[in-house]
Amino acid sequence: MRFHNSLSAITARSFFVVTGLLPAIWAGAVEPQGPLKLVGDAYSFTEGPTSDAAGNVYFTDQPNDRIVHYDFATGKLSDWLKPCGRANGLFFVAPNKIIACADENNELWQIDISDQKHRVLAVGPAGRRLSGPNDCWVDRDGAIYFTDPLYKRPYWTQVIPPDNPRGVYRVTPDGKLSQVAVDLKQPNGIIGDAENRHLYVADIGDKKTYRYSIDDDGKLTDRMLFCSMGSDGMTIDQQRNVYLTGKGVTVFDRDGKKLRNIPIPKGWTANVTFAGPKNQHLFITAQDSVFVIKMDVSGLEQ
Repeated sequence: MRFHNSLSAITARSFFVVTGLLPAIWAGAVEPQGPLKLVGDAYSFTEGPTSDAAGNVYFTDQPNDRIVHYDFATGKLSDWLKPCGRANGLFFVAPNKIIACADENNELWQIDISDQKHRVLAVGPAGRRLSGPNDCWVDRDGAIYFTDPLYKRPYWTQVIPPDNPRGVYRVTPDGKLSQVAVDLKQPNGIIGDAENRHLYVADIGDKKTYRYSIDDDGKLTDRMLFCSMGSDGMTIDQQRNVYLTGKGVTVFDRDGKKLRNIPIPKGWTANVTFAGPKNQHLFITAQDSVFVIKMDVSGLEQ
């Protein structure tokens, strides 16, 4: 298809995305553009990466109760916050906030980057604790969605009953907590597409990932099986390809068709996010290490 000279390549690509007629040059490419690079291996178990507006990364080393900062320009890694409530999944909210799944006391936190102070956003429905917030995503209206599986931690002094509900919760900007998904065995990874009003939730306990529609009042509807694979953490790119973790990083297109697997030289890949100055690098947490690889597609702006 030919376009008038005044129509930019970006506009042309937008046309294809809207109509669903992506040509082969764009559809399902997701090719690495360089080698996998090890950037750090001095950790116990890495998790929860999230990138800030400049493309720098915050990630967690949960057994050591710390959040680590990775400066993309210098390649420098430094402890940013320790202790950190045994934070697991993180999500950066512009301009200067991080949402943290702090499961030391089964809480959801908001951390102010400027002074590193936190406030507790959620502790559980009336009468019981959360099972242990694990991963989170923030919608454009400020509502937070987070998964709440149950992984009993050796550092817990509190008792969480084995039958404590697992599910997905939503916290509104004014602090109201509601459970929006209950039909999951062990929900774990979560990522959203605010523009298309979709939320992806990985049920790692059932080896499945589902896609929900987000309705006008924030409830989840129209659950559909996205793919028959669970995931620890996950991310999404501008083409709406979804990246699942576990054995390496496995990429699925917007229809749930497997495109490729990116091998990672560790037994378990826990989480992944897009980062870097152009949001075009995958930052990957895998056991005691963190890796970076450049892709030919950018991450979806969140």
